[in-house]
Formats: sequence, C-alpha cells, structure tokens
Amino acid sequence: MRHVIALDVGGTGMKAALAGPDGELLHQARRATGRDRGPEAVVAGILDFAAELRALGADRFGEPAAAAGVAVPGIIDEEHGTAVYAANLGWRDVPLRALLGDRLGGIPVALGHDVRTGGLAEGRIGAGRGADRFLFVPLGTGIAGAIGVEGRVESGAHGFAGEIGHVVVRPGGIPCPCGQRGCLERFASASAVSQAWAEACGDPSADAADCAKAVESGDARALAVWQDAVDALADGLVTALTLLDPRVLIIGGGLAEAGETLFSPLRDAVRRRVTFQKLPEIVPAALGDTAGCLGAGLMAWDLLGTGPHGTSDPTGTTENTGTTGTTGTTGNTPTTATPPEVTT
Repeated sequence: MRHVIALDVGGTGMKAALAGPDGELLHQARRATGRDRGPEAVVAGILDFAAELRALGADRFGEPAAAAGVAVPGIIDEEHGTAVYAANLGWRDVPLRALLGDRLGGIPVALGHDVRTGGLAEGRIGAGRGADRFLFVPLGTGIAGAIGVEGRVESGAHGFAGEIGHVVVRPGGIPCPCGQRGCLERFASASAVSQAWAEACGDPSADAADCAKAVESGDARALAVWQDAVDALADGLVTALTLLDPRVLIIGGGLAEAGETLFSPLRDAVRRRVTFQKLPEIVPAALGDTAGCLGAGLMAWDLLGTGPHGTSDPTGTTENTGTTGTTGTTGNTPTTATPPEVTT
C-alpha cells in the first residue's frame, strides 16, 4: 500500500503515523522528544523515529513511504525547510527538511508550523470540511491561528500569519513575552485562565479545567474569571473575522474541552459585538490531538500530487526538497471524505 510518514513534534512529545492516500492513519506511535538531553538529541530523535517508521512501512506494506510531512512548533522558514527557532526545544536554524530527506533516502519532505498543520487537517477533513474559508484557533498554553483559504493554509509573507494570540485586546494590560502589553493570549489562553482562577480561588494547583467545573456549579468567582476570558476572546475573534471574513470559526485546544461551558457564552459574546460583519459558524475542533499528524500526512500527499488533496506540482518544481509546507497546495476541499477513524 502506498503511504507517507507523518510527524507531529511537540515541546515534550512526538506523535507519528503512517498515513494512507485517503488520510487514514495506518499506524500510530508516540515517544518523548528528549529535550532534556539538548537540541541535538531532539533532532537525532526525530530522524531516528522517521527512519524506524520508514522501515516499518516497507516491511508492513511492501514498499517504503513515498513522502514525509513534519509539523514543528516555533518559527518556521517553510520555503527553505528550516526550523528557525523553538524556545521549548532549544533549537535554532535546523535544516530539518534536508536532514529528513537525506535520512529517508531522498523522498520529498514537507515542513510546516504545528498550528497551521493542525488547521490544515481541521479545514480539509475535520470541523471545517467543505468550507471555503475558515479560521482555526487552538486555545492552549498560548493562542495561535490558522487561516484557511480554499483548502490551503496561509502562512503569510514572513511565516507569521495567524498569530491572533498577539492581537492587543486590552491596551496597556498584562505584559506579554512578545514585548507588547494586553495580548489576547494573556487573557484567554488555557494557561491565562488557569493563572487567573488559581489566584481567585487561592489554590496554586487549580487550572482552567477546575475553573470550568466551578463555572458549571455556579461559583461566582469562577463565573467572573471565565467571563473575563470569554470577553477578551470575543474581542480578538471579532477583530479576526472583520479582517478575514471566515465562513467557519473552529476553536480547539485545551480550553475548548469545556464544551458548551465555553461555546455558549462565546457565541453570545461574538454575536453582541458584530455589526456589519457576517457571523461565522463557531464550532469545536473535531480531530483532537491527531490533527497535527493528519495535517502532516496531508502535506506529504500534496507533495506527491496523487492524494485526494494534492496537485500535479504544488510549487512549480518536482525536486525532492519539498514544498513550502502548508502554503504549497492549491487545496481541493474534499466533499465526500469523512474524518478518518483513529485510535491510539
């Protein structure tokens, strides 16, 4: 069976898969990044993991993987296939695409930003399936975004498109590590809610999930913390939808696990703020923590041009150095595919 390698590299762990031509995950595996051993060990671990997957695929399916896709955090130069910087992995200017291509026998490799890669999967085969314009916003330790247009995800001229977490929603507010004050992620990320609730309830170990439970029980302190976060998030999202006019707004990440405890007040808050703008459908992400692997697999198939979402030549070249990651597709939004069944 023809297949590709998909890797999703996080700050502490890596998820990997062998993906079939319809996006299905044929094999899944996880392991630690080994970041405590330094950035060189992280890179070596990625290369070893990929090589093991290639050998497993050749043994199980009768041929080696035809391409590979990898999603990584931090600043990515997708055009040159370089992982420029990732604070939580400790690396700078790692030519990851070239290293993986060499280790995997010269097959094409696509490198993408982790949030944009997850957004690619959500847009094509997840919560945004069939939508021509979508915005994917995961609410985790921070807040980022993926701007979907006709089945592809826009990375911007310099690779920073979608950084909605650094839209200033409270001018002069809490300082942000980015250098600004009052950024959205300082008020509406899961970590921000955790901090605010820990301070409000006096329990340093309390987190956003605890706050959501307290909201559901009617705790007045929790309701105040939660509403502050929802209001800040709505302000940031209305700015984004004013600029981008998405048809679907997909919310994911840890905070979205609160379900309607988040989505009901958030929909109301966004609705109150729109004037001339068209209100998008606001939905929870559908793919969970498999989105990164699924998106990496889609990027790999796009390189080959033979999968359901690819093109005959996404970048105008057929060299094995790959494409510009999630921006190198023309994006045929599927109309018949369904989110694949996945197991861990």
